Amino acid sequence: MPRPASTPAAKPAGRPRVIRSRPDLSMEAGLGRGRLVCGIDEVGRGPLAGPVVAAAVILPAGGLPPEIAAGIDDSKALSRRIREEVEPAIRAHALAFAIAEASVEEIDRLNIHKATLLAMRRAFEALPGPAPEVALVDGKFAPDLPCEAHPLIKGDGRSLSIAAASILAKVARDREMLRLSTLHPHYGWERNAGYPTAEHLAALQRFGVTPHHRVSFAPVAAQKAISG
Repeated sequence: MPRPASTPAAKPAGRPRVIRSRPDLSMEAGLGRGRLVCGIDEVGRGPLAGPVVAAAVILPAGGLPPEIAAGIDDSKALSRRIREEVEPAIRAHALAFAIAEASVEEIDRLNIHKATLLAMRRAFEALPGPAPEVALVDGKFAPDLPCEAHPLIKGDGRSLSIAAASILAKVARDREMLRLSTLHPHYGWERNAGYPTAEHLAALQRFGVTPHHRVSFAPVAAQKAISG
């Protein structure tokens, strides 16, 4: 007697694909019509070398041209090519923007958290034109500002103003690390932006600590102790 044909086992249903929403101006609009809002973000908390850089951006309340807004996201979610392409458009269409930094010396003296807040405050203070009434700040903490300030966790993926600031800060810092790489070519800063990659750590052991390294960070402190 022939055996009945077996029924193919059903494939387990995969997890539904989660589509992450893009940042927009909903947060800014929710703070009140007519209020001048800036977004603030920083880049460079984790590297072993180079400054921490912050940017503050005020976007038009009516938004950006759709083709520009579509290219803006958390800078970490974008390729270098996209960041480089959209950065000039942000500069051209923003009502105001400013970029500031805290130096390696300040990072080592204050600690990275305080230096980050310092760079953010400097970017806010450097904004041209009327001072913002409200600041949306990426992360858990906001610097001491002369206006209402709202920390926003993962704000660079939610607020268009913060996302725009993250791109300006990232592009500015990458360019600075490229410049420093020409002075100290062994560490690959043009590729790793000072982050502790295997290439960077190996070069740190071989060539030692430069004036642009953060000696308060453990791998740099350890190498400095070895080399004296």
